[in-house]
Amino acid sequence: MSASKATTATAPAGYFTATKINAYYGDSYIVQDISLSIDEGEIVALLGRNGAGKTSTLRAIARAAAPELRSGEIWLNGVSLHDKEDFEAALAGVQLVPEDRRIIAGLSVEENLDLAQIAGNKGWSYERIYDLFPRLKERRKQEGTTLSGGEQQMLAIARALSRDIKLLLLDEPYEGLAPVVRHDIERALLEVKAEGITTVLVEQNAVAALKLADSALILDTGEIVFSGTAEEVLNNEQLRHDYLAI
Repeated sequence: MSASKATTATAPAGYFTATKINAYYGDSYIVQDISLSIDEGEIVALLGRNGAGKTSTLRAIARAAAPELRSGEIWLNGVSLHDKEDFEAALAGVQLVPEDRRIIAGLSVEENLDLAQIAGNKGWSYERIYDLFPRLKERRKQEGTTLSGGEQQMLAIARALSRDIKLLLLDEPYEGLAPVVRHDIERALLEVKAEGITTVLVEQNAVAALKLADSALILDTGEIVFSGTAEEVLNNEQLRHDYLAI
């Protein structure tokens, strides 16, 4: 069963809102009555221990086939997402960069970017992407799967920006990256923010994510247990101990 197609007559106030979304893997209740509101251009750190429901929340927002969204409403810039398929959400401006990056084997860097633009409106030009990630310009003819881990992460983000994007969902972008490469990713995300693109960042390196983010949400067993500024989390030792183990 998919989410109900009954919607409110008009979009709620706010650039991005999710209201009482509930999602399941089979009979397993994973995303539990989550509500959130995000401003245009805001970076939000979505935090919690392993198994807290962070990735599932991103996938529910992106309208991935799993988990199954059974109730709730999701709106982006006045467009409903809860009644959409994943490709329709992508056309509305949602781009999910998964943890495994999903670089297409056998295709060069530029061919991976070309493929992202086949359907829907084009986003950033090669010139803008290569200004953001100069390493990709140097390797534009190289097969994408032969890039280093950090370069593959750059390509995954660049591929998302190649589409007409309003909401960037990042799942563990720093995993396995050297500090210098992580710095390149952080710099790029700040430039993306300056373009007015909203970003939700799931990251096990909570301190790094909080230093980049404007606000933070903490999940525990599929429910939001904290919503506030990133600074509040950084300054609350008890909160970090209880839910982030830092």
